[in-house]
Amino acid sequence: MKMTMKWICCVTAMSLLIAGGCSEQQRVDSSQAQISEEPWVELFDGKTLDGWHQLGGKANYSVKDGHIVGKTVLNTPNSFLCTKQHYSDFILELEFKVAPKLNSGVQIRSNSFPEYRNGRVHGYQVEIDPSERAWSGGIYDEGRRGWLNTLENNPPAQKAFKQGQWNTFRIEAIGDTFKTWLNDVPAAHLYDTMTRSGFIALQVHGIGNKKEKEGIQVSWKNIRIITESPASYSRPTPLPLQSMDNKLGNGEKGYKFLFDGKTTKGWRGTKLDGFPKYGWVVKDGVLTVLESGGRESEGGGDIVTVDKYSDFELHLDFKLTPGANSGIKYFVDPELNKGKGSSIGLEYQLLDDQRHPDARKGNHEGSRALACLYDLIEADNYSKHPNPVGQWNHAAVISKGNHVEHWLNGRKVLEYERKTPEFRKLVQESKYKRWPGFGEWKKGHILLQDHGNTVSFRNIKIKEI
Repeated sequence: MKMTMKWICCVTAMSLLIAGGCSEQQRVDSSQAQISEEPWVELFDGKTLDGWHQLGGKANYSVKDGHIVGKTVLNTPNSFLCTKQHYSDFILELEFKVAPKLNSGVQIRSNSFPEYRNGRVHGYQVEIDPSERAWSGGIYDEGRRGWLNTLENNPPAQKAFKQGQWNTFRIEAIGDTFKTWLNDVPAAHLYDTMTRSGFIALQVHGIGNKKEKEGIQVSWKNIRIITESPASYSRPTPLPLQSMDNKLGNGEKGYKFLFDGKTTKGWRGTKLDGFPKYGWVVKDGVLTVLESGGRESEGGGDIVTVDKYSDFELHLDFKLTPGANSGIKYFVDPELNKGKGSSIGLEYQLLDDQRHPDARKGNHEGSRALACLYDLIEADNYSKHPNPVGQWNHAAVISKGNHVEHWLNGRKVLEYERKTPEFRKLVQESKYKRWPGFGEWKKGHILLQDHGNTVSFRNIKIKEI
């Protein structure tokens, strides 16, 4: 008869109860049996690199004695051995050993898109740091924001690293929360919503032309993952939760926040001298426009930045409610429309495409859907990967000269050139044809729209370029 491990454990437990108790050894055996039921899946077979591929630089990756070995190569950028599969929520465990002179890391929820810095690998990295700084287990944002969760205030984790020996990582990425352990010592505890899925990768850091670092290596083994109900196997951590809400990473030089997470400083109503007295609330680092029946700018009204901007990179998180409609406008001139309705400017559309009828309307079908240039240019549906309504999404608008790009969750979904015959033709075919020079102003305000539905915003930051 074939019996499952769970059935055996149940029978064992019942027998012990009937016998009137159990010994310490029996309790240990029962615990080990329970652990064996955790649904681990091996990512490395110990023999080949099947299921992995290399991106970035040209470091050498090979398999030796049951380990993946990465060796440095001169004059090549950071190299990454990446899983072909992408992962969202998971628990990852692995062992690593690194030469004292080599920085390395384990990428999680990472990506490589042709439109993002020519395919550069970017995303969360659990640091491998054999230097005196000893931040192994800290969380770095490769190719984007820099350090998110350092170990400078965690001496036990800094001391946990074993120089020249095998070390163990446990990495949990569940929802928007990340936890790491180094040799069973809690290392990092981070809340961040930038990316919800991506590949796992093993990094060999670039060494430039430093010949003394040529050929040194980092090794990994026993790489396994839980993707089946990982929250059921999550471990508690004593570390306080670090949040990146309304905070800049150390790699975001030049950015400033347009919303400080606490006040409405820097904003005003589009048709007011100050901020609206109702219809907008600030709570827990989030700016929210409230429901008022779906009417355009008839609740608290649109709000705009006090300052104007020309060439910029604008980033923010937004969260829609079911059926919601809103927008992020730029190059806005509040003086153009003093009557009813929203102020005039180019608009990055925010919409629940599944529930709102506007998703199938517009000058061109789909030009009023999420992330489009409202009523003018539809977003690329192939590149759109929105998180479900009720979860945070990340929007970006990049404007340099006349070139403008819309991004959603780290992927470019459209681009266009202002002031071109093609752009002007689109304007003349749209609802904006009544406004001379629409979208061609040199500077303008940034606007968050009140369209009568509850929509939330946070991490609103801009860099002038």
